[in-house]
Amino acid sequence: MTASIIGVGHSPYTRHPGPESTTSKILAAAGVDALRSADLHPADIDGLGVASFTLGPDHAIDLAWRMGLSLSWLMDDPNGGASAGTMLQHAVHAIESGAAKNILLVSGDHMEKEDFAHLVAHYNTATEDHLVPLPMLGPNALFAMLTKAQMEAYGLTREDYGRIAIAQREWAGLNPCAAYRSPLSMDEYLQAPAVADPLHRYDCVPPVSGGDAVVVTADRRGRAALNVLSARASYSFDGQQGSGIETGISQIADSCWNDSGLSPDDIGIVSAYDDYPAMVVSQLVDTGIFSSTRSVAESIAEQISTRRLPVNTSGGQLSAGQAGASGGMHGLAEVATQLLGRAGARQVEARFGVVSGYGMVLYRYGACATMTVLEGTR
Repeated sequence: MTASIIGVGHSPYTRHPGPESTTSKILAAAGVDALRSADLHPADIDGLGVASFTLGPDHAIDLAWRMGLSLSWLMDDPNGGASAGTMLQHAVHAIESGAAKNILLVSGDHMEKEDFAHLVAHYNTATEDHLVPLPMLGPNALFAMLTKAQMEAYGLTREDYGRIAIAQREWAGLNPCAAYRSPLSMDEYLQAPAVADPLHRYDCVPPVSGGDAVVVTADRRGRAALNVLSARASYSFDGQQGSGIETGISQIADSCWNDSGLSPDDIGIVSAYDDYPAMVVSQLVDTGIFSSTRSVAESIAEQISTRRLPVNTSGGQLSAGQAGASGGMHGLAEVATQLLGRAGARQVEARFGVVSGYGMVLYRYGACATMTVLEGTR
């Protein structure tokens, strides 16, 4: 039995949600939108996966009850940037085993200033014990060190990272749902206020409230659909002992290409988890999307800056915003939207897409990584 994605949904991203906004409402709105996209009803859903940082004290079962869902498969996933890939991997297994027929995967958060401050201060015990006392709130300083190490390893400059942020802002200009759509120049990027050297304002994702969802099914019923050719994950592959430049994707990329029968040259669209431009670089290197025959700087200039290779066509989180745990679903929802032919002004021509996920800082950098290969059949 083959698992397919047939629906994509969203709850609008906003910097300033209204007083009536709650995480449950955001998740439910994204889920209902995905069901509408798939031409399904709540009674058709027998599986639910949820990723959220702010749903507590509720859990996935509480959301299922509030949405009127009766289920045979349920999943709570707390793994942030890798959550969509993880949930999709398990949903595919559930479909293939017959544990469920129609699975709704939904991610999102109510993320105002207070929510974000609480999240970054209490992310895990390593954060509480070692970062908060400094004080060093949030991951910016950690990823500043990683970015500096990557610059030295690959011979990159701030201008190289700027080309990624600027290209994504150009894509965001075509996305009415992006939080930031105005053009970004190289001068604006370089002269933006410093956050933690070498990171400046436009290297860091803006927090927003919102949600995303997809529907995974065993029964396509002749609908436009995406075949899930491969969905793999890697967790704590180096025990936080490496430089952080290489992610766990490097351990699963070959298997994903073998599963799918494809190579990087076949891919027409990519979404790479972009909490920082440096992590876009790491994922494109680890997946093999960036060719080993040219330098990383050349790949950025020739593939991303020109937009010849569509990467993060929603604007990515750097311009669309990071809706908490939905940052992990953002890229999957965007590639699904593109391959289903529903991307409007930013629509690209592609049959195959790759989605990579990354996140969950344990001590120095992210420990979770996922890679998904999708085929559009519209």
